[in-house]
Amino acid sequence: MSQSALTSEAGSGSNPFERAYTPRSPIQMMISRFKKNKRAMVGLWMVVVFIVVALLARWIAPYDPYAQNMQIMLESPSWSHPFGTDEFGRDILSRILYGSQISLMIGIVGVLISVVLGVALGTIAGYFGGKLDALIMRIMDIFMAFPSFLLALAIVSVLGPSMLNLMIAIGIFSVPTFSRISRGAVISVKNKEYIEAARAMGATNALIIFKHVIPNSIAPIIVLSTLRIATAILTASGLSFLGMGAQPPTPEWGAMLSTGREYLRTSPHVSTIPGLAIMFMVLAFNMLGDGLRDALDPKMKL
Repeated sequence: MSQSALTSEAGSGSNPFERAYTPRSPIQMMISRFKKNKRAMVGLWMVVVFIVVALLARWIAPYDPYAQNMQIMLESPSWSHPFGTDEFGRDILSRILYGSQISLMIGIVGVLISVVLGVALGTIAGYFGGKLDALIMRIMDIFMAFPSFLLALAIVSVLGPSMLNLMIAIGIFSVPTFSRISRGAVISVKNKEYIEAARAMGATNALIIFKHVIPNSIAPIIVLSTLRIATAILTASGLSFLGMGAQPPTPEWGAMLSTGREYLRTSPHVSTIPGLAIMFMVLAFNMLGDGLRDALDPKMKL
């Protein structure tokens, strides 16, 4: 082969070994690992379906979820009412569709409260250390001494049963977990070379925290947030089941499960269907969170 042909082939980048070993960015590697995880993909599609259903509930619900019809109370599933009706003749399918909005809102808003407070406290404790770190962590230890559900129940009992108070309670009981995870991640990155370089160049603590520390310690927070959404939905359903969350006639799945327990022998669909909805939504977020954890783990190999 002539010298010009070799030069042309090298310049065109047609070498198969060069294409095979083209470096990929960390995001591309993470996406590749995530796509290879079948359970994670199933969880992702389930979450997408729940979100789409929640957004379109107003248009796809066949009936008004609050409309009562005593003539068809406790009707078994049929073509006109695929999931049957409840004790007031309300269409259960419509209430399930609208209930997805409430469950997702409680889970997402509650976790957002936890993320904001927990990451702020954990970052301050991990970055500055010393007595401030000890004070914040001892307060978090006090909160962690209580079981999460009982702590949320106590907060709702003090504030009163309502949707807003339910989200506040769920947000507060997850703060210690986020603060500890955030503190550990910040401690692992605060002494890195790029942090020292930024400090040597005169960057303020606030600039270093928001530009370097938090972005490089956010991966475990993303994973934990996904998993805690599932916990928040389950906790909210439990509190509503006890009458401390959403109040009738709100179509919340936990409250629907609670009212349906009186008719388990004669009309089991009244409580079974909301229970299945809770189970599948919690399962979806758990599978998604597990997949994100495996994809973001730097020790994982392709």
